Order: sequence, then C-alpha cells, then structure tokens
Amino acid sequence: MSSTRLIQHIRTRPQPPTPILACSKVFLCVMPIAQIAIGAVHLYDCPRQRYIPIYLIVVGVFGLVLALLSCLPCAKQPKDGESNPLSRVCATWNSLTSFFLFCWFIAGNVWIYSIYQPNYDKNTTDKDPYCDRTLYLFAFWTTTLVYILLGLFLLGGCCTLVCFFVCGRADPDDDI
Repeated sequence: MSSTRLIQHIRTRPQPPTPILACSKVFLCVMPIAQIAIGAVHLYDCPRQRYIPIYLIVVGVFGLVLALLSCLPCAKQPKDGESNPLSRVCATWNSLTSFFLFCWFIAGNVWIYSIYQPNYDKNTTDKDPYCDRTLYLFAFWTTTLVYILLGLFLLGGCCTLVCFFVCGRADPDDDI
C-alpha cells in the first residue's frame, strides 16, 4: 500500500453505526449524571473535606457538557477539510474545558486521597470530622477508575505498537 493511500485511509476512517454511537454516548453520560446526583445528595455530608461533593458536581457537569458538545455538528470536521469559525470555537471550547477538567481532576485527587480512610461514623463523639461513606467511596473509586482505564489504554497502546513493530515490518521489495 502506498503511503498516500495509507494517509487517505487514515483521514477517512470509517464511522461506527449510529446505534453504537448513540449507546456509547448514553453510557458516557451515566457516570457524570451519577457524579452530579451523589455530589448533590451528599453536599453537606463530608465536613472532613467539604470540597469532595463540590468536586463530584463540577466534574459531572463539565463531563456532561463535553459529552453533549461532542454530539453537536460543529464538533465534527467538515469532509472537505476546511474549518469554519464555528468549528474553531467548538474546538477551542473543548480544549479549554478539557484543560479545566484535567486541573480539576488533580485538585480532586488531592482532596480525595489526602483524607484516605476518613471517619465514616457521623454520630461519633470523636473530634475527627466524618465523611459520608457512599460519597467518599464513590469519589475514591471513580477517581481510581480513571487511573485504571489510563493504565489499560497505555498497556493496550504499547501492545499495539509492539505488534506493529513485530508483525508489520516492511518487506525490502515494498515501495514505501
């Protein structure tokens, strides 16, 4: 395969069927909705670290906004390769939102992991402030899930690169 055909094949990647795309969008919206709901229900249930429910609400709202913005036509590149001003605005907004979410995620890591294994008992006479068990464990595991998925993606990417390197070596008679 010539290099120009390969580049054209990469640029015109096949789109998944619409039902699969719709199901994946709905699945990606479930976690932000759960984060918003749990953060809102337990807004005042973590005096030990009062920013954890706020963290969940904000990350849920912005995650939902990103998922919904990806459905808009302005988020997709035109077929002819030209970018219109609206698509540039959408790309800029997505970039800024993603950067904010990255920074917010780091702050959430500090808030969640700094109080690891908080006191879950609300009615204790201890001077140590409590944090609701459901709220904390949900925040802890959703944050940890990001690291698990990141590790799996990196492992999969490394395995793919190794497979390409081992199995995809060019023959000397190929015109590349």
